[in-house]
Amino acid sequence: MEGLLEERRGEWPQDSVCYRLYPPGGQNPAGEGRAELEQRREGIVGRLALLCAGYIWHNEAFRLQCAPARGDVPAHIGGVTNFGDNVDDEWLIVYLIQQITKEFPDLVASVEDNDGAFLLIEAAEYLPKWLNPDTSANRVFFYRGELHIIPIPQNPEERSWLPASNPTIPQALNLLTTHSDKFLAAGPIRKAIWRRLQSYPEKIHADRHRAYCYLPAGIAAVLQHRPDLLAPAVQAFYLRDPIDLRACRPFKLFLPKTRVMTLVKFTKCLYAQLQQQHFMPDRRSGYTLPAQSDQHFKAHALGMKLAHGFEILCSKCLQSLPSSKTGSTISSDPLWEGFINSLKKNNYFRGELEGSSRYKELLQSAEIYFQNSVPRSKSSSALSPGEQVLQLLQTLSYSVEELQKEEDSLLPEDDDSWLDISPEELDQMLEEASGRKLLNSVRQEEELDYDLRDVTKSMKAFVSKVSSHEGAEIPQSSATSQVQFDVNSFTSALDRILGVESDELDSDDVDEEEDYDLVDSETESDSVEGKLEEGMSATETLGNIQDYMEQMDQELAGTHIGKSFTKAADEVGSDRPDVTEEGAGGESEADSEGNLKILPVDVDLNLVENLLESYSSQAGLAGPASNILQSMGIRLPDNQDK
Repeated sequence: MEGLLEERRGEWPQDSVCYRLYPPGGQNPAGEGRAELEQRREGIVGRLALLCAGYIWHNEAFRLQCAPARGDVPAHIGGVTNFGDNVDDEWLIVYLIQQITKEFPDLVASVEDNDGAFLLIEAAEYLPKWLNPDTSANRVFFYRGELHIIPIPQNPEERSWLPASNPTIPQALNLLTTHSDKFLAAGPIRKAIWRRLQSYPEKIHADRHRAYCYLPAGIAAVLQHRPDLLAPAVQAFYLRDPIDLRACRPFKLFLPKTRVMTLVKFTKCLYAQLQQQHFMPDRRSGYTLPAQSDQHFKAHALGMKLAHGFEILCSKCLQSLPSSKTGSTISSDPLWEGFINSLKKNNYFRGELEGSSRYKELLQSAEIYFQNSVPRSKSSSALSPGEQVLQLLQTLSYSVEELQKEEDSLLPEDDDSWLDISPEELDQMLEEASGRKLLNSVRQEEELDYDLRDVTKSMKAFVSKVSSHEGAEIPQSSATSQVQFDVNSFTSALDRILGVESDELDSDDVDEEEDYDLVDSETESDSVEGKLEEGMSATETLGNIQDYMEQMDQELAGTHIGKSFTKAADEVGSDRPDVTEEGAGGESEADSEGNLKILPVDVDLNLVENLLESYSSQAGLAGPASNILQSMGIRLPDNQDK
């Protein structure tokens, strides 16, 4: 992804994340300063080796490079990584950036993806009104391990030192280094981001999954030396097309007769992609599967799929590598010596003796990390994953018999029951992701008291909210939100109810009363008469509306429309002697004069009935009723009716 760092967000590939680390004050290193920036990058890469060495990136690795100044963007350290289908790689990068700003407190970092400042999307429920995609540019940064947001000026004093429009990068860096305490993001916003990062660094190891695979010996040998090459092979199989499968009829490199049982280390995302793919091999490939009842069926199926992925990967490369691509080794790279020194300085080898088996394992992981994370010089062309596999097949020496002997000493594979998620576990995951604690998190209806009045209150609050083209606002819980009273809105609403025009309560008229002490009596009387006429006009209007409503009720009383609503129980009860047939149906009754009396509709009861009917029709799936109620923190019990 080199070169993409200087491109705009719209030019990045889909599912890409961009990260930048700026030196203090937005300096533009040149000459000696550029060398210091490169030295800083080497120190960061060496520090992150403790976390990233041995990690299998789904698509592209986290890679830092020095970028020169361009326009109003100062020289900085950064990179662009395409994380593909594994969004956990994106959040791991966020965690790494956050840790870098904590370890190197003078650096200021920004992170964004194809959607922009996705950190704000994670905390969307807690953002201030003014913060939106148009106003968030160059305002969201990590500084000293904490999230900072540069606000817009709210008063004349802040306008003297805060830019009114979106700040430039140098302006933002200067503000952060001089007033960082004023820009610390609000507690709920930082807490929302912390929820996504709190599982790191343990999650790096928790996302690993080891499984038995019945693989050709060549693939087993390659994965022992380069476990990271598993990811492109899985992607080659996962994204295969009929043209790719032609290379597997028959196999040319990884013959089925050389298969051995081995333990392969996946990430959970890669394992799920491979395991959940239903695929039957072509007869011409030479691969066959045992019966599904066989205890090794899963190992055979996984190995067969991986073999197809490696065969497809290598078929897209030249069968014999050009001589220009087979010579250099990692140890000959001029950056390797500085990288090793940085690892030793950060205690990467953990006191292991040089030459011991554990030291060699750590060194092998460091070589893979160096190859993926350190940018190569422009003169040396990098090998594609398929070319790297072919190169390893030419240089590695392995024995099928030796690999078969190792089958008896394999460690046990991991349990993959995490692939099967129950509805209760899914609900819990959604609650944790949203940060809300819903009413029935324990899922034991008999121990919970469901109050349907909460449903009506929440829906009324939702309907009363003002919506716009940006969507409707979900009302907050009254227990956590403060009561706000707007005097101007209240008086305006009262004026509209009383029929008084706003001009009559203009403050200018009150201020000018002292200047008009002598007012003609005829003018005063005319004004009083005008007000009386306006009051009578408002009363007549309300009366006319009431007449129209009564006439509409009388017309609708003779139809069956009212039967679709539940009416409020009348004060007399069910022993009404004068109820007509229509009234017995719950729609109307006759008064003493023989006129039809319309029973009022029970709005709350109809609301609950309609919501329950909609919820029941969802049959346990997601739908409008459950989505609206859950967004307001209310969850209904499962429908137990038969």
